[in-house]
Amino acid sequence: MSLRAEGLRSPQAGPFSLEVPSGGCLAITGPSGSGKSLLLRMLADLDPHEGEAWLGTDARSGMTGAAWRGRVRYAAAEPGWWLPEMGAHFSVLPLEDAAALGLPKSVFTRAPAQCSTGERARLGLLRALAGRPLALLADEPTGALDTAAAQAVEALLWARLEAGLIVVLVTHDPKQAERFGTAHRTMAHGQFA
Repeated sequence: MSLRAEGLRSPQAGPFSLEVPSGGCLAITGPSGSGKSLLLRMLADLDPHEGEAWLGTDARSGMTGAAWRGRVRYAAAEPGWWLPEMGAHFSVLPLEDAAALGLPKSVFTRAPAQCSTGERARLGLLRALAGRPLALLADEPTGALDTAAAQAVEALLWARLEAGLIVVLVTHDPKQAERFGTAHRTMAHGQFA
């Protein structure tokens, strides 16, 4: 199983071609505004684009966007929250994983505005991991976190990688890219450098 893309492009970025195997992590670095998040959004089929992506032998064009995003999940750098309580965004509360990330059970009863930026970031990651997707597109998952919380997120991602999750990780931290990336690409001006 792998996540593969050929010729992904939009007017702002691309074309991109890539392949990430099961249990592998493609770490993408580059300056802000270089197109890293746009690439993730194209891979998740959230933004208009040309080109094709496959998960294993299943082409993105052969399924609905919702079905694709059930398998290939996007964890935004700033996740959106639209319901009055955080727990309402989950069909099953990920209590064990939340505890591993240093989040108290009570966080699920809070309104989004009552949570810190770091709490919302960790909850966004947990929401993306809910339902055990086959691939995770993680946009700066530790960017808003202190050292201890970032280490907890990395430990959770390591466990999922070892279980076969495919990860495409956008990070501004070159050391994180070295730790996680089984492959590493740098982006500049909307293209891989």
